[in-house]
Amino acid sequence: MDQERYLGASTPKLGFGFMRLPKFEDGSFDIEQVKAMVDRFMDAGMTYFDTAYVYDNGGSERALKEALVDRYPRDRFTIATKVNARVAESAADARQQLTTSLERTGAGYFDYYLLHAVQESNIGKYDEFGLWDFVREQKEAGTIRHWGFSFHGTPALLDELLTKHPDAEFVQLQINYADWEHPEVASRTVYEIARKHGKPVVIMEPVKGGMLANPIPRVQELLRAAKPEASFASWAIRYAASLDGVITVLSGMSNLEQIDDNLSFMRAFEPLSAEEQQVIRAAQDAFADMESIPCTACRYCTDGCPMHIPIPCIFAARNKQTVWGLDEHAKKDYEAAVGAEGAGGADACIACGQCEAACPQHIHIIDALRTCAAAFA
Repeated sequence: MDQERYLGASTPKLGFGFMRLPKFEDGSFDIEQVKAMVDRFMDAGMTYFDTAYVYDNGGSERALKEALVDRYPRDRFTIATKVNARVAESAADARQQLTTSLERTGAGYFDYYLLHAVQESNIGKYDEFGLWDFVREQKEAGTIRHWGFSFHGTPALLDELLTKHPDAEFVQLQINYADWEHPEVASRTVYEIARKHGKPVVIMEPVKGGMLANPIPRVQELLRAAKPEASFASWAIRYAASLDGVITVLSGMSNLEQIDDNLSFMRAFEPLSAEEQQVIRAAQDAFADMESIPCTACRYCTDGCPMHIPIPCIFAARNKQTVWGLDEHAKKDYEAAVGAEGAGGADACIACGQCEAACPQHIHIIDALRTCAAAFA
């Protein structure tokens, strides 16, 4: 691929992920804050918004309409959304998702349309439902401008898919400095495979679900010593955006403070210097020596849990215990999570495995829950 010319080469390198929007205590969106966030993002010259059919059971797409589409000219922004075969019961049901997404967003068309969270556990449904041909048909019809897929599988599967579907225009990958050499996520390897096939990349989870905005103590020390005025999130996002062939880096911003911080260093983005890259390598070494549960709180695991176990909350409590040594706080967090109405504790797991099939991080959730149950007994 021409390193200087590729799909999205001129796109601003900060994308607005509509997955973790601010909410009130009753679970409804703080739509006025979302509007203010969109305004600041647009005023800074940013353009890329990312949502999905399944985010907040459609609430994310509806919020996008209210905060963005109804308030700005359509040619001032680009929208990416996704079709999810895992929640579809038939090919017709899966295809209907595009129509529903268009209705929810009022977008008229989608600039980027993705097959969502493709991995070994669901690739059969994407093939069975004919969704690869579906997105090609919709591009030809003008309903979508560009198509690709977000990916959470093994490097071997990515290589196979890009060989089988060479007309895929881009790939969305989980890339962050903590996962660069992670054996399960394999950020470096999948990135290199995408580049080998000449595909530009949209980067998701650059801050690892917020974990890199508040990293482990040793990493905090390293980053503060190198650049005291920089936020921890800035290191993570700039690291991802410094890679070649990147369309944009998605940040799931949850409040005005986060968007202001992101814009402070991405409005006039500068790649990491050689010295800054050395600091990141030291941070990667620190993460490699740490034992934690790499949960990003995407909550894909909780949707079908028959025991209604708040898995991400339990894992967060366990990490607070093991990484930060805050045993009493961790126990209180655990008790609050499993004390909610209808929630099951870590010991309620029946090992059905649906959570592990849905987990983008490939966490051995059943074993981790057993460990948590013992730790918080």
